[in-house]
Amino acid sequence: MKVSEFDFDLPEERIALRPAEPRDAARLLVVKPEQSFDDRIVRDLPDLLNPGDALVVNDTRVIPAQLFGVRIGRGDVEPRIEATLHKRMDANTWLAFAKPGRKLAVGDCVRFGATSETCSLGELKARISAKNDGGEVALSFDFSGPALDDAIAAQGAMPLPPYIAGKRAADDRDRTDYQTLFAQQEGAVAAPTAGLHFTPQLLEALSARGISIHRVTLHVGAGTFLPMKADDTNDHKMHSEWASLSLETAAALNEVRDKGGRVVAIGTTALRTLETSARATGRISAWSGDTDIFITPGYEFRGVDALLTNFHLPKSTLFMLVSAFSGLNRMKRAYAHAIASGYRFYSYGDGSLLFPGRDD
Repeated sequence: MKVSEFDFDLPEERIALRPAEPRDAARLLVVKPEQSFDDRIVRDLPDLLNPGDALVVNDTRVIPAQLFGVRIGRGDVEPRIEATLHKRMDANTWLAFAKPGRKLAVGDCVRFGATSETCSLGELKARISAKNDGGEVALSFDFSGPALDDAIAAQGAMPLPPYIAGKRAADDRDRTDYQTLFAQQEGAVAAPTAGLHFTPQLLEALSARGISIHRVTLHVGAGTFLPMKADDTNDHKMHSEWASLSLETAAALNEVRDKGGRVVAIGTTALRTLETSARATGRISAWSGDTDIFITPGYEFRGVDALLTNFHLPKSTLFMLVSAFSGLNRMKRAYAHAIASGYRFYSYGDGSLLFPGRDD
């Protein structure tokens, strides 16, 4: 399909710069096949689902993956470098998107943080061990393992999406706002934003309704923010991300379906993990590894019966995914309704509860 088919106009004022307070007060657009759109709030979620349904959340935790430093060792001029970590390769090596990438070559050293030449927790050095297309580099740090994690935590900033970072700087509040209630497994450089809507009170209400919560892990990479460069979806190469679904979770979700319940993915990352794990029969299996699943209209969903997700960018892989789930024309009408009705978009914005259907 042509990427241009997934375009729509979004006014700048619809982009949310802070989350709703409280989080479950965010608006929620319910999209069902052959029904009119239903304007609700996230707090209504228990009433919109059935006893016996199961929610699947992503328990990844965002690390402060944006680092600022200078290239050293090539002369008097030390150009400033910004690096956004996006995938850990081993104990001391991360893949990162570097700006300006043209200033770096394999073998260069970058010093992040303090200005002293000696590496300590107040500063962090890395050597460029590989350089790929699109400004991607491999950073091999002087530290490794937990010591590297501590140094990144000390030096890094929360990597806000470009559509927020272009309007304001990250601050201490984002270290809390940009984590979900479920965040446990460190490794993401972007939040699974549908999970940002949940509060302890909402979890209590879901439990009282007989709706269970199950966890998977997908470490969201910075590639999720990269614009599509291809004109046709067939020519796009999806970024890969590490994900895991446990044997316990697989068994629980299969039991839910056996009893007539529905599997509701909380966010596109949970959905992609489930669809990577699902067999053609619809049975969900335990699985761990990299996934680069790219979902566009025509895809046959096997592991997910409903999806709670935020509103996504025009021509993005995520808008393609929701269009595959509920129908492209219907999602274009849903987004037009959301824009006209004042819904807030993107990571800190409002949500939508989608049910599967073809275009009507």
